[in-house]
Amino acid sequence: MIVQHHNTDLNTPTGLMRTTVYRPQAQGQYPAIIFYSEIFQQTAPIARSAAILASHGFVVLVPEVFHELNPIGTVLAYDDAGKDKGNADKWEKPLEHHDSDTQALIDFVKQQDYCTGTLGAMGVCIGGHLAYRAALNPHIKAAFCLYATDIHSDTLPAQAGNNSFERMADIQGEIHFIWGKQDPHVPKEGRSKIYQQCVATDINYQWQEVNAQHAFMRDEGERYDAALAITMYQQAVALFSRTL
Repeated sequence: MIVQHHNTDLNTPTGLMRTTVYRPQAQGQYPAIIFYSEIFQQTAPIARSAAILASHGFVVLVPEVFHELNPIGTVLAYDDAGKDKGNADKWEKPLEHHDSDTQALIDFVKQQDYCTGTLGAMGVCIGGHLAYRAALNPHIKAAFCLYATDIHSDTLPAQAGNNSFERMADIQGEIHFIWGKQDPHVPKEGRSKIYQQCVATDINYQWQEVNAQHAFMRDEGERYDAALAITMYQQAVALFSRTL
């Protein structure tokens, strides 16, 4: 499908959130996927990923995940300065603010005549965590979480009793976890901790560990694995086609 895209600024309890909407040009109603970016926000690789998903018949929303902490339209570079700023932002923004962002996106989708009203979530890196976090909302029917950081370590700010790991049992939809075995950000011990929690909570999950490094989906840089990325897109599309 040929894809169109536009920006919309959504009201949230913590300020305006620039969101880019990718959707098929063909008239009709389509299910929606919230696609959460890395700490760098909507870089060119993230935009290309969103367009790939949208071309399979989805409305894909890419929010600026740290909109409260940056001017609208901010995109951080894949360099040390961008990494330092992005990491500082993720340690500053409480998970509760991500939750209210997700609800604003859900409310937006429910109001659009080109959406069916059903939603899934997908993300990479911190975005994988945010897709997992979005799945705590009962409106999210499925989530596809790629090398999600900080779930095992509980390092993101949250109110007592509201960190992501300990709330896993609240996930009602289907969730897929994909990890790189050579990813230093989520080591073997961290993956084991999350897996054991999946078993203990009896959520509806699927689990994959692949021979890849962190950010293997990003089509810039030396860690990109194009063949594996294609497989992941196919699996994500299959999941959302089935559940949404």
